[in-house]
Amino acid sequence: MSAPAAYLFDLEGTLYEGETAVPGAAAALARLRAAGVPYRLVTNTTSRSRAMLVARLQRLGFTVSAAEIFSPAVAAAELGRARGHTVVAAFVPRAALVDLQPLTTVGGTSGAPVGAPPTAVLVGDLGEAWTFALLQEAFTYLMAGAELIALSRDRYFRRADGIALDAGPFVVALEYAASITATVAGKPSADFFRAAVASLGVAGGARVVMVGDDLWTDVQGAQRAGLEGWLVRTGKFRADTLAASDVVPHRILGSVAEI
Repeated sequence: MSAPAAYLFDLEGTLYEGETAVPGAAAALARLRAAGVPYRLVTNTTSRSRAMLVARLQRLGFTVSAAEIFSPAVAAAELGRARGHTVVAAFVPRAALVDLQPLTTVGGTSGAPVGAPPTAVLVGDLGEAWTFALLQEAFTYLMAGAELIALSRDRYFRRADGIALDAGPFVVALEYAASITATVAGKPSADFFRAAVASLGVAGGARVVMVGDDLWTDVQGAQRAGLEGWLVRTGKFRADTLAASDVVPHRILGSVAEI
């Protein structure tokens, strides 16, 4: 089999864990860059803007630019605009609001007064910042007809003190309460993966690999979009979860350093 023409890499749990780079990860990306193999960094992180992610990666020893990062906030802004939304209620960390431009954000975590009713509700990972009041506000907009756009449906992620709830459980709660189904802007949306691949400039039908630590969002999502899904044994990887799942990665790596 020929070598992959391009790669997509997850961030948290794949290239770094917390404030520590996965050993050999920066060197692996440097090898690809030197060989002229294109790649993109695709993330469902909504706690930081792209500029903040670049600063973090550079601090951890990676060479990267904002153009190489695909985030769900950027994807949500494009999706919202394509669906005709201009005024939205965003329930994302304030740091991520800048990447939602040119949409106008009101209510939610923006703190901006609500004039014209928002036509969409954008939900990201608020973690412990979620309150009943915020959930009630989002629910109210949805019951008035706003569309629900989820920046991700990730179930959980790994942090220093163990695994923690991600955005997915809160998205599902709002779906259940309002009897609607969210449109997903980030991973595992096939459109998200296809947009990332399109930015690479590779030929149609080229072998493109998604490398990540999430069995569903990274591996299964990529496979459903026609890509290969490689799983790494870092980050949120759990051997028991893999054994109990019907998702079969194309490859399983000890870490991204093996690329």
